[in-house]
Amino acid sequence: MNLQKVTFKNKNGQTLVGRLELPANQHPHSYAIFAHCFTCNKNLTAIKNIGRVLTSNGFGVLRFDFTGLGESEGEFSDANFSGNVDDLLAASDYLAASYQAPALLIGHSLGGAAALFAASQIDSIQAVATIAAPSDPDHVKHLLRSSINKINQNGKAVVNIGGRDFTIKKQFLDDLEKKTLSVTLKNLGKPLLILHSPQDRIVGIKNAEEIYKAARHPKSFISLDGADHLLMNPKDSNYVGEVISSWAKRYLQSENPEKLPKTEHQVVASLDFEDGFTTQMKVGTHYLTADEPVDYGGNDFGPSPYEMVSAGLSACTAMTLQMYAKRKNWKIENVEVHTSYSKTHAEDCKDCESSNSKIDTFQRKIKITGDFDDNQLKRLLQIAEKCPVHKTLRNSSEIKSELIP
Repeated sequence: MNLQKVTFKNKNGQTLVGRLELPANQHPHSYAIFAHCFTCNKNLTAIKNIGRVLTSNGFGVLRFDFTGLGESEGEFSDANFSGNVDDLLAASDYLAASYQAPALLIGHSLGGAAALFAASQIDSIQAVATIAAPSDPDHVKHLLRSSINKINQNGKAVVNIGGRDFTIKKQFLDDLEKKTLSVTLKNLGKPLLILHSPQDRIVGIKNAEEIYKAARHPKSFISLDGADHLLMNPKDSNYVGEVISSWAKRYLQSENPEKLPKTEHQVVASLDFEDGFTTQMKVGTHYLTADEPVDYGGNDFGPSPYEMVSAGLSACTAMTLQMYAKRKNWKIENVEVHTSYSKTHAEDCKDCESSNSKIDTFQRKIKITGDFDDNQLKRLLQIAEKCPVHKTLRNSSEIKSELIP
């Protein structure tokens, strides 16, 4: 992916800091904004995981710190829920002015409620997804219940949330009481995806039910069974990213591919410093992720480079065989091509103990289902040898490299 630090001003002129993640070719088909949870920030692992998955599927994703949190300016004690909504509007304006107006809005926990309010005010938003969101912003008061009386009496109080101290003022509580989602949901008029765990102990599953009932179709619900509120298990956040990506594509009117800038090459790979071996790729018009196995220091989020080369050989072989058979009016009901890569000793090596005597070997096994005699099968095996990728791998290839700005 391509990760950029971005800054923009909120309604009060304070600088908000975010990270904009772009796919490998830097030309996303759609832009999304992610609203983080109450007292969280843009660097929560779950948020980064969800953003990475969306980026690997061609989205550009902006995640930023709300006023007074993370790297953003302002005092958290002076912020409130309405301010979060305003920050989302500012983020939308920034994307529209600097890149492209956002089409997808995603919110986690209280950020989910803020996303719903903001979506009703951003014309470009075509779809909204909430994760573990409360059905009413006022729900967040239960996190502060032990300090509610003190806040009301003194006008403010220091509250410990998640091991950190935050000053909460009475104006924050008053603002929450003024915001109800029911009317907003009824008039939203945009596709809504609700994701929630039945085991969520911070925001109960009842909230998802209430949001679903209040919203109009098209609306969808996905149960995140077994997940906690913050999606601490990477499998849960990665799953959420894949679900949102697949769901949103049904509703987004993405940029016409013919109008998008063309890249010079068929394949673009992008790898940031902090991503280990997890490499985002744009292959033709498709988005893929390459990686290495965990044993090799990777995350196993995608096939390894040699597995991709092997995949090319398998696919080309299958296509070549079917194309030849159809031309001959032979019916191959199914062809399976199993390919694996390794380095093995050359058959005629003079010094088989030397590493230089090893050659790259692709072991290919072909299973053909159909009514064929031995001569036909022998001929099909010969045709497999004529697969274009096979010939490329067998022949000496030239690779020209240069640095580009």
